[in-house]
Amino acid sequence: MYSLGLVAALALLFSLVLTPLLRDWLAAIQLVDRPGGPRKLHETAVPRMGGVAVASSYALAYAVLLITPLSGGLLIQSNLRLVLNLLPAVLAIFLTGFADDMLDLHPWLKLAGQMSAGALAYLGGVRMHGVAGHAFPFWMEPLITIAWLVLCANAFNLIDGVDGLATGLGILASLTIFLSGLIKGDLTLALATAPLIGALLGFLRYNFNPASIFLGDCGSLFIGFLLGCYGVIWSQKSAAMFGMAAPLMALALPLLDVGLSVIRRLINNEPVFGGDRGHIHHRLIDRGFTPRGVALLLYAICGFGATLSLLQSVFQGHRISGLLLVLFGAAVFVGVRYLAYAEFEAVRRFFWLAFRPALRAHVILEAFERTLVKAQSVEECWDTLQGAARDLGYAQMHVRLSGERFGAMPSRDPDLASWQMRLNLMNGDFVNITQRLDTRELPVLVGPFIEVLGRVMPKKLEQLQRELPADARKYGATQRNRAPGPPVSSALQAK
Repeated sequence: MYSLGLVAALALLFSLVLTPLLRDWLAAIQLVDRPGGPRKLHETAVPRMGGVAVASSYALAYAVLLITPLSGGLLIQSNLRLVLNLLPAVLAIFLTGFADDMLDLHPWLKLAGQMSAGALAYLGGVRMHGVAGHAFPFWMEPLITIAWLVLCANAFNLIDGVDGLATGLGILASLTIFLSGLIKGDLTLALATAPLIGALLGFLRYNFNPASIFLGDCGSLFIGFLLGCYGVIWSQKSAAMFGMAAPLMALALPLLDVGLSVIRRLINNEPVFGGDRGHIHHRLIDRGFTPRGVALLLYAICGFGATLSLLQSVFQGHRISGLLLVLFGAAVFVGVRYLAYAEFEAVRRFFWLAFRPALRAHVILEAFERTLVKAQSVEECWDTLQGAARDLGYAQMHVRLSGERFGAMPSRDPDLASWQMRLNLMNGDFVNITQRLDTRELPVLVGPFIEVLGRVMPKKLEQLQRELPADARKYGATQRNRAPGPPVSSALQAK
């Protein structure tokens, strides 16, 4: 326990000393984030790359602990192989962020660096073996592990848009994993997160609104990646069915933000790796919150998720675990609804007002085609056609099938606003749809309806003609040449 307190205090002290020194040096060499653009909230140039101070404080705290006679140093030495195995991955993600801060890497090159770090972590022993009690196939383990680590890294990278937000969320997530380690008696996990808590607390002193230094990509990617690794280790220690649920809750807010960002950009047909002003913190600012108020509110929300994750970890195997997941899901739903994203409201309206009617219309169309194929007479063809037209919302139809006319003739009133669609069949037969613009009907799938008619109706009429006796065919032909047809039916008009 002394080791945990010492390593956290050392990281805090190093961070408090190194951060202002780094800040002043970065300002002197003009490595700053300048204001401008809709996504940037600061009004003056602010040094970036504060992640260098966080990562350095984290590493120096371990270095000092190793030379002390405390049990924590011995614990590190006993796990030295795991530490050395993970070191290349941590260096890879840090250098990827550092290069992006310095050179503004292309998004795909940045993603390649993150995936390389994830692959190194998998080779170093960070592996997701399954979820919800179901083991992954062997070939899926590396893919899912890498995807999880890349997701966590980008989650903190994207949410780092308000002073102190990513840093504060990193503290809460680290503290959650730290407490879980203590509850489960896993001192290795607790020792891994204790210096991260101290380093981030020291950095928050200078990063909270108004910030005098930013994390930069080297900091946000580093924090998210480390927490992703620790989340996997946390889940590996759980024998419960929902072993991955607790880490997900602890990291819920950053993961939710990146998930919403990807979905929004796909809906809007925008680049997934592009920037926009639609993140959670931007939405809250647009609703009237100050940057400081946004940070404090999201701290509280993250604290709620952290509490649920700890309870989930404590009550493994109990019924309350499921109830906690339901509560968590309900909170997420309410939060997203409060943010009032236009994209998600449009999707909801589309599925409710457009997709469902269109799906029903396709079902009607499929049933219409099957019934038309089975029709035994021209009259049955008309009855089938009339029923489908009624269900699809067509107001008026006039047809000629095998020389016989059915339906209502279209109005010739020039003052009546309407549109028509006509399909010409063989031997002078046709199908004509007329729709008044002032009708309350909402016709759907006119094109597919006509396509089915053009494909099925000629064959059906030809089949029915062949099946008629020779004298009936002759009589029918004579009647068609002699008369325009029987009186018009008003079946659809009376609808």
